[in-house]
Amino acid sequence: MNLMRIRMHHLIEQIPDEDLQSVWEVVQALHFDCYMLKAMGKVKRSQHPWDILTHDEAIRLLMFM
Repeated sequence: MNLMRIRMHHLIEQIPDEDLQSVWEVVQALHFDCYMLKAMGKVKRSQHPWDILTHDEAIRLLMFM
């Protein structure tokens, strides 16, 4: 994993300053997508057909994952 960090830092250093904002928006969106996919997968594995959550319970569950 340490090698990946070094490679990421090296890549970031090569990005021109004027492109950093647009790169950040893409990376942030990707991070949020990955977070939600992991949360959905975790819920899928733990949910049973007889489990029914209210909207508030579902939101609360996603907030603490």
